[in-house]
Amino acid sequence: MISRTARYAFQILGYLAARPAQQLRGEEIAAATGIPANYLAKILNQLRKAGLVESQKGWGGGFRLRAGAESRPIRDVLVVFDGLGSAERTDCALGRPACDAGHPCAMHEEWAGVRDGFTRMITTTRVADLAQ
Repeated sequence: MISRTARYAFQILGYLAARPAQQLRGEEIAAATGIPANYLAKILNQLRKAGLVESQKGWGGGFRLRAGAESRPIRDVLVVFDGLGSAERTDCALGRPACDAGHPCAMHEEWAGVRDGFTRMITTTRVADLAQ
């Protein structure tokens, strides 16, 4: 349900959220999280564009959470990395195009509970909650 890139983004944000007053270098984040440095740089760039992370170049520079990012739901991260479709699971578990309460598939009721729980989790869990 959640891509590897989004899971890595959660790790990065958790690491930054646990150190809110620090500017952290990419190499440090990569070493601490085990995320390959090149992959980490691409994810950090997307997080910066999404307004979750800010960066400063030069001596003493690095990355940190942008002010207010700690209160954003992790749904915002999923939308950036996995698209709106993954954050708003409304499709049938079996892929049926006409699956609804009137014409349910064999998994309709169970899947609705999973889907609703997932939606609740990604809208109530905040970036600050990811802190390690």
